[in-house]
Amino acid sequence: MEAQGGPANERDGAGRNETELERSDRNLVELMQEVRVVQTGVQVLFAFLLTAPLAPRFPELSEFQELTYFGTLLAAGAAAVLLIAPTAYHRILFRLGDKEHLVNVANRFTLAGLMCVALSMVGAVLLVTDLLFDAVAVVVATTALAAVGCAVFWCLAPLLRRANVRARNGAATQPAPGLAATPERKSAATAAAVE
Repeated sequence: MEAQGGPANERDGAGRNETELERSDRNLVELMQEVRVVQTGVQVLFAFLLTAPLAPRFPELSEFQELTYFGTLLAAGAAAVLLIAPTAYHRILFRLGDKEHLVNVANRFTLAGLMCVALSMVGAVLLVTDLLFDAVAVVVATTALAAVGCAVFWCLAPLLRRANVRARNGAATQPAPGLAATPERKSAATAAAVE
């Protein structure tokens, strides 16, 4: 059985022998597994933030700490909503044959949810560090380290890898510098790819 779908196969992994529907099924399963991992952490952080006002020290928070707490609570709540959304979306669209759309929307929800997770984690680090230390430099350095860690490991490193892979794959399919992609060259390249 030959893989169907052409360019989508190249985007989603070379050499897979799967139909478009099988690829969508696999992508959705992988995405939901990733969301399950993140959801647990978000739920624990959200629960912690919901119980924080019950702590005896909570009324002593400064205005900055209260605002940090509230912003962090909102970010954690938004993360939970966005990361649960793909499951709700799937249930509502179940058996409608719209899996590719579901995978695309779930991916967007997950990326937005991860951004909110990063914001809530950095906010929690800021709040706790500000409660523990009077030194502004320690608070700023610790919070900056958390923010940079999230930005580098969750965003910049994968985006750099993505750009490198696209450049490598694009270079293999682009004509040599100075050669325009004329219809004759396109048909020759297509014939070579079919062989």
